[in-house]
Amino acid sequence: MKIAIIGAGGYVFPLRLIGDLLSFPELRESTLALMDVHLGRAERTASAARELVGHHRFPTRIETTTDRRQALDGADYVIVTFQVGGIEAYRLDVEIPRRYGIDQTVGDTLGPGGVFRFLRSAPAYQGIAGDMRELCPGALLINYANPMAMNCWLLTRLGVDTVGLCHSVQGTSRMLARHLDVPYEEVRYLAAGINHQAWFLEFREGDEDLYPRLREVMRRHHLRRREVDGLAADRGEHSDANRGASVYEGGIERVRTEIMAAFGYFHTESSHHASEYLPYFRKSPDLVDEFILRRWDYYQICLAHDEDARTGELVAKLKQELAPSVEYGALIVHSMETGMPRVIYGSVDNRGVIPNLPAGCCVEVPCLVDGNGIQPTAVGPLPPQLAAVNRTNVNVQELAVEAILTGDREHIYHAVMLDPLTGALLTLEQIRAMVDELIQAQAAWLPPSATR
Repeated sequence: MKIAIIGAGGYVFPLRLIGDLLSFPELRESTLALMDVHLGRAERTASAARELVGHHRFPTRIETTTDRRQALDGADYVIVTFQVGGIEAYRLDVEIPRRYGIDQTVGDTLGPGGVFRFLRSAPAYQGIAGDMRELCPGALLINYANPMAMNCWLLTRLGVDTVGLCHSVQGTSRMLARHLDVPYEEVRYLAAGINHQAWFLEFREGDEDLYPRLREVMRRHHLRRREVDGLAADRGEHSDANRGASVYEGGIERVRTEIMAAFGYFHTESSHHASEYLPYFRKSPDLVDEFILRRWDYYQICLAHDEDARTGELVAKLKQELAPSVEYGALIVHSMETGMPRVIYGSVDNRGVIPNLPAGCCVEVPCLVDGNGIQPTAVGPLPPQLAAVNRTNVNVQELAVEAILTGDREHIYHAVMLDPLTGALLTLEQIRAMVDELIQAQAAWLPPSATR
């Protein structure tokens, strides 16, 4: 079996995925083809992986290359973890919109930052899709790169068998169990919607509906401002899925609690992220300060990360105990190879899965995985107010995807114009000026149709 990791030169996360794969004995005879546009970065990940393989005396083969076609040739699974343009492009995603008054905490999912990250990524996905049709037509593409919904929507339109994976469902469900002081293994839940804005439709302990208690606990802890002293440390993670308490804890979930109070259900991405996707929470610095207890800027966090130290810590940990994380990627590969059935949450094509979201958009739902592959659950219609909130985000995603598929530059403007936060803060003229500035600054990474 061959597993290609495209964008394998990233710090920590590709190695974490490799550790997950190696934790299953049935997957240890695989060939791992690590591809990155920077060979040195791929070799850095490969060196740590080989150290791990050697320590445990596994037969796994580790290859590195800058040739995407070489990595994809004969692959059974393709895992995407890249960020086109790296930290330099990311800086432009956040700094240019801030000059116009759009303060994004992350800027990788929606809004001007999400749209332009997608536009930079699209040519790479188009190339991967073409190569896969020729070199590994039966392979499953497992996408970890944001903006998840736009990327997976495009890949599906390009004819690639795709599932997108995030860890916000795992992280948030654990956070809610802690808030309710309920053993996580006794919790049952159902979540559905779109990536970074899926909704917990059910949250139970056995037969008990935990939502009445959840609403009361979250209201009591998060709808009133609290002092920073004594709060759990915020380590700057999108999710606590792998590292314990993080941005979900310590009185900093006012945004999501307000959303639940207004629309009836809790959703899956942190309050920092959630504040970017709706027009209510970031209209002024004072309003941001009211709703967000502690400043959280993921671009600055990325600059400050000591990734070499984190890589060393992870290798040492995996040498001591080779156990899988809560990421779904390796579980999917293991289930498809062994036939062991599992349920994961994935971003998939909406073919009647959620009928009151647009057909063909990318939805995040529970999926059965076994030897037959990824089988999404038909969730049925969302409560109408939840579907309506999702559709405000789907509008942006759809126009960005159409900009790539049609080559119509006007759809880039349309996508950003339809972003709820941008539309609440800027005029149409200001949005055009901001988009033009982003296009000019990022021209080296964008498809030709965007710069004409």
